[in-house]
Amino acid sequence: MKSLQNLDKYQVLLASASPRRRELLGQLGVKFEIATPIEVDESYPATMPAVEVAPFLSKLKAEAYKALIDANQLIITADTVVINDGEVLGKPISNDDAINMLSSLSGHTHEVVTGVTITSAEKQVTFSVCTQVEFAQLTAEEIREYVEVFAPMDKAGAYGIQEWIGCIGVKGINGSFYNVMGLPLHRLYSELKDF
Repeated sequence: MKSLQNLDKYQVLLASASPRRRELLGQLGVKFEIATPIEVDESYPATMPAVEVAPFLSKLKAEAYKALIDANQLIITADTVVINDGEVLGKPISNDDAINMLSSLSGHTHEVVTGVTITSAEKQVTFSVCTQVEFAQLTAEEIREYVEVFAPMDKAGAYGIQEWIGCIGVKGINGSFYNVMGLPLHRLYSELKDF
């Protein structure tokens, strides 16, 4: 895209296994490749405020790649967390865990925070975006059916807003829809333009 010509000097890499992030970055018109995966210990201090976890983890991932990138490369790392009543919900580890997460979100408003870090050999920018999501009251059957059919083990908070559960369960959002999917496109576009 002409509006992102400043990126032409870079080989843009996305460090994410998420098919949704790949799709979203592609929608911005950015030519990119997928970075070779690196195992990163995604632990964070227990005393860290919940809203700081996602940007902290995105930067942690970026640091793992920093020593490996060439002068002409730019890497994008991201992390998304769901915060419900001050508690960070990551990805569920089992169907029961997913059911418990969705049950706790049912009938409540929660926050989705995505942290993004853009790194080149000479510069690094980290930011985060927060979106509030209001869930309707879901039945136990609806939650169980969603978990069994969609297997949301790779999703923070055990749901994808773009899937069936989003259609029937999300009453409203305040903020970026794409942020809830895993990449705050408006803010990312602005940051990439200025990078």
